[in-house]
Amino acid sequence: MTLIFDYDIGNIMSIASMLKKIGETEIIISSSKEDIENATRIILPGVGHFDHGMRKLVSTGSLDTLNKVVQVKQTPILGICLGAQLLCNRSEEGMINGLGWIDADVVRFNFDNNNQLPIPNMGWCETNLVRQNTLTQNLIEPRFYYVHSYHIKCNNPDNIFMESNYGYNFTSGIYSNNIYGVQFHPEKSHNFGLTLLRNFVNISNEKI
Repeated sequence: MTLIFDYDIGNIMSIASMLKKIGETEIIISSSKEDIENATRIILPGVGHFDHGMRKLVSTGSLDTLNKVVQVKQTPILGICLGAQLLCNRSEEGMINGLGWIDADVVRFNFDNNNQLPIPNMGWCETNLVRQNTLTQNLIEPRFYYVHSYHIKCNNPDNIFMESNYGYNFTSGIYSNNIYGVQFHPEKSHNFGLTLLRNFVNISNEKI
């Protein structure tokens, strides 16, 4: 069963629609403790402000359960856009600590005077595979759809598996064992997004 974590943030129905396209028949949209504990895998969507996202996540009352199933039970989880940023320690966008599951911070795009680009980065970007893992299977020269003003900066480069470029290279895919995050929106990325989500649905509970 794939659980889309419902904390009133993110393109939940678009994600559910993409999961149905790849043949996933067991989809639940919930933040209840029981559903989280029973999930085979979890998707944490998200759009908007970092602090608002963390407040909404905490308001579900299920944060302790989410921590347990991800860190102890090691249920696979995929954070999308803001959901990926919430996996990190903190963000320049706010003051509230993130989940801290991956040793990384979230920083605003910072361009030099010779390379001023509009913020947010919005549109399709080529995405480079830095490391192979379960999510990268059958992805050949992928392009994904991005909408973001902040990006992830990992303290450990081994946690990076995708990069893209907007004025400079930035991290667009992070992972650690059963925890994955992508800065882009697979639910808006057509066939590349379908492939990535299919790979995630096929993940077992074994460590990668």
